[in-house]
Amino acid sequence: MTKTVCRKIGDLAGARCISGNDRHISEKKQFIITFNGGDDCTKADHKAILVTGYKATELGIHSEDHPGISVLRYCLKTHMRNLVEEGADWFVISGQAGMELWAGETCLALKEEYPGIRLAVLAPFLNQSEHYAEWMKGLYERVLSKADFTRAISERHYEHPWQLRQKNQFLVDKTDGMLMVYDEETPGSPRYYLEAARRKRRTSSYPVQMINRFDLEDASVDMQQQNPDYWSQS
Repeated sequence: MTKTVCRKIGDLAGARCISGNDRHISEKKQFIITFNGGDDCTKADHKAILVTGYKATELGIHSEDHPGISVLRYCLKTHMRNLVEEGADWFVISGQAGMELWAGETCLALKEEYPGIRLAVLAPFLNQSEHYAEWMKGLYERVLSKADFTRAISERHYEHPWQLRQKNQFLVDKTDGMLMVYDEETPGSPRYYLEAARRKRRTSSYPVQMINRFDLEDASVDMQQQNPDYWSQS
């Protein structure tokens, strides 16, 4: 049942590179040192937003030409633009295959409108994209090649699920809020981020904005109405 609903959401939506043996992480090691100080996204004068959501497979998306991807990007762009207008200047992802990489793409596209925004990609471990599908691996490398900062939180290859739990809590702790494509009626991997957010909210403010299936429906309709042919159809 869960997979079916997730796929319906997908249907509605109708250097710096960590891959390649993570050869560039050492070149950006300064970010590891300055993440808690210096000119980084955790300083008080910056507002960092974690962007996450379902994995591509949870949405039933298995190729880069799936028609739903354009709607997902459109919806992300609308919400991320609003966040920038509200003061966000950093967007943070872990590089997980799916919504996070599309969010990374969206952030890079928004730089044309807002040159001051930045993208940080903090992978949970080294060589994260090793088992990604080829089309997703290509997207991963493109996003990381243009990101402002990259880092592996655990500077080891995958060893244990604790690295993923550590990543969830670390990214929540280091950001000021979260935007996620998630519907609580359709459980999936984003719930672990949500649990981390709820733990943080016990002691501090941490707003969470969710994009659900109704938002995606609205985005799909909006995109259709922007097509000049839409209004000429009987």
